[in-house]
Amino acid sequence: MAAPRIDVDERRARLAVRHRLHPAHRAPDAVDAATSLVCLHGTDPATVYLSAWARVGGFTVADLDRALYDDRTLVKHMAMRRTVFVVPRKTLPVVQAGASARVAATQRRTVVKDVEKAGLHDDGERWFDEVSRHILAALADGRQATSSELKAEIPSLDGAMEFGAGKSWGGLVTFAPRVLTVLSAEGKVVRASNKGSWRVSRPTWTTTESWLGSGIDAVDETTGVRELVRMWLRAFGPGTEVDLKWWLGSTLTAVRAALKELDAVEVDLDGRTGHLLPDDLEPQGEVEPWGALLPGLDPTVMGWSERDWYLGPYKEALFDSNGNAGPTAWWDGRIVGTWWQTGTGAVSLHLLEDIGAEGTAVLREEATRLDDWLGGVRVLPRFPTPLVKTLANGSETPVTG
Repeated sequence: MAAPRIDVDERRARLAVRHRLHPAHRAPDAVDAATSLVCLHGTDPATVYLSAWARVGGFTVADLDRALYDDRTLVKHMAMRRTVFVVPRKTLPVVQAGASARVAATQRRTVVKDVEKAGLHDDGERWFDEVSRHILAALADGRQATSSELKAEIPSLDGAMEFGAGKSWGGLVTFAPRVLTVLSAEGKVVRASNKGSWRVSRPTWTTTESWLGSGIDAVDETTGVRELVRMWLRAFGPGTEVDLKWWLGSTLTAVRAALKELDAVEVDLDGRTGHLLPDDLEPQGEVEPWGALLPGLDPTVMGWSERDWYLGPYKEALFDSNGNAGPTAWWDGRIVGTWWQTGTGAVSLHLLEDIGAEGTAVLREEATRLDDWLGGVRVLPRFPTPLVKTLANGSETPVTG
């Protein structure tokens, strides 16, 4: 029996509704928006706010701050692909088991090896265990402290090694933030209050128990991976094994085992084999045309590895050399351009193709809406793309590459 075919129009309709990008399907709040996408991408601190703005009606910075720092229904957490995400608190156990623990183990080995390589300690494992105990003791009773404060208090944490000798980007890299990154991926500490603005990451750290009121519930790795695959398929499906492997930062073996446990159904994606949950085969149905402006590293843009069906020929213009997405302009389920800010902070739309009068008008309205929301506050892309660099230099020549 032939696999059911899911065409590009159906995939784009699912994206519009499930990713809360269509105006008729906006999320009521940031927690719901994050849940709809499994989690929000948090490497660039501004991305989280702009991703929520695109999906939540009437969204304000204070809304997300409240969820992150007061209600703590959203938590910044190191997870898939050694990336910081903003995760719904109820999803933390699955994310910890299915992704974070694996990241922690890999990063711990790397830090231990580098400490020994730098000649700081002969026994890196022993050093890591000892300095971890000191950090957790320093953060006891709910205390919050920055990486610099902890380094000043714990002499054994104050070490560094040189990376990229002779390179323009080279220099000394201290071990304190790296140790905290491992401890966060282990679920022992969390990024607590932020000492910077919403566009800047200057986190304090505290123990997970004090921040959330308890530790992260234990879930086995197999269950964690399976549930992450389930949530991804619900939000991003259909997708391929390659998509899932990349998004999880895992292995094909783990992905295939999870798909089997879930009784996932194979579907035809125009010649590629994709997967859907067995109760999710009904068509989404047509949706009215829609437009959206998304920030760099938005979870929708970064949700798949195989992106041609929504990215088209624009990878070289809109992604940097490391695969980081820049700001994107969407029309009816596909990327058609970018947006950027002038020196005065004004939002400017830049299309890479003619999308017609209706699409252009909708995206101009979105640019005005974003401009009003930002109020002249400039958000500098953390990973500027070739097109953004061109625009920032004053040239608006279309890039179609």
